[in-house]
Amino acid sequence: MNKETTTSSDQEEEKSQARLDYEKGQGFMANEDLSQAANAFHNAFLGFQEEKNQHGIANAADKLGDICRERQEYDKALSHYNTAYKICKTDFDQDSVFSIVKKRAAIAREMKEYDKAVEQYLDILDEYNGQINPQGSVDTLETIAEIYLEMGDKAKAADAYRVIASIHKNFKHPNFADRFLKKAKEIEA
Repeated sequence: MNKETTTSSDQEEEKSQARLDYEKGQGFMANEDLSQAANAFHNAFLGFQEEKNQHGIANAADKLGDICRERQEYDKALSHYNTAYKICKTDFDQDSVFSIVKKRAAIAREMKEYDKAVEQYLDILDEYNGQINPQGSVDTLETIAEIYLEMGDKAKAADAYRVIASIHKNFKHPNFADRFLKKAKEIEA
């Protein structure tokens, strides 16, 4: 039987139990049932391990990390993210690696490990600059400015806002540039 004539029930039969558990977890997450989602992703994780499916393991670990982060179980979240990171790094899956790096930076901020968070966000900024992604750079600089404000370092926050303003000015967005220059001045006042 070729793929085009496969019915949806035939497709379900072709999926492994780990894949089915993973999809159940996604459904539970969409419905914000984190306990059921955690259980489904854990079962998927174990199933993918039995299958030696590295991509499945990474995906399930990433989702478990998201759930732990939502529950503010940061050490567990980081452990799951590190599992996914190692697999993605080995597979040269740079998009997934970058996604995990951003999640780990957010956790550092949430844990109020501000110096670590700034360092990680500066690495993220470097990546966006390398990708020539001005929107990613601006968003990251805004996050860095917010972290500096949380740290009480108004001068560095103002500097970050001035850099954002210069990016907008270079792209001929004078209203945005003016808005961020105004933010920088207000902070320093």
